[in-house]
Amino acid sequence: MPDGTGTAASTQTRIAHLERLGDELVGRGMRVRLTVPLGTPPSLHVMNPAASALTENILAEQGADGWWFWWSWAERIAQVGDVSAAAERVARVLSTDLGQ
Repeated sequence: MPDGTGTAASTQTRIAHLERLGDELVGRGMRVRLTVPLGTPPSLHVMNPAASALTENILAEQGADGWWFWWSWAERIAQVGDVSAAAERVARVLSTDLGQ
């Protein structure tokens, strides 16, 4: 995963990607909070309101093959251009339904 450092423009790009993902996740019943700490990349904190222990921080990073959403454990979720697929995967991982 890229190191997450960058320019103000790349920070704004990250925020825009994370906001789009956040909107999609809210539509799927998740709670989200965009976090923009100083000196580190922005992240999207996602929580399942039916089980508040089910949370995750999502990052948006650019690599050699484009922009991707990433889990906090440095695994890719989906390309940022496929917000629906990313939201589906995040919602599935944070689901209380073990059968999904």
